[in-house]
Amino acid sequence: MNQEKYCPLNYTMNLIGTKWKPMILFHLLEGGLRSGVLQKHIEGISNKMFTQSVRELEKDGLIVRKIYPVVPPKVEYSLSERGKSLEPILRSLDQWGERDSRR
Repeated sequence: MNQEKYCPLNYTMNLIGTKWKPMILFHLLEGGLRSGVLQKHIEGISNKMFTQSVRELEKDGLIVRKIYPVVPPKVEYSLSERGKSLEPILRSLDQWGERDSRR
């Protein structure tokens, strides 16, 4: 990596800077959720975007997917330790939105 052109904000935004990823991460702050429950918490997300987003978050080590060997299959997502480290950022964004939406 060329240190001259390295931008920490660009790095972070590449990990969590889509429309849906911060929402997924935020809803996992209180603990793991089944896939369907998590998706219902995120108004407007399509099945395709949900699947793509959780796969990318898992690949990047921000969330963990646990598959339970039951019929029908049960999948639960939770934050990894790396994902948990984003809590102050996510809570700050939520608080900012709460304050700014009252303007």
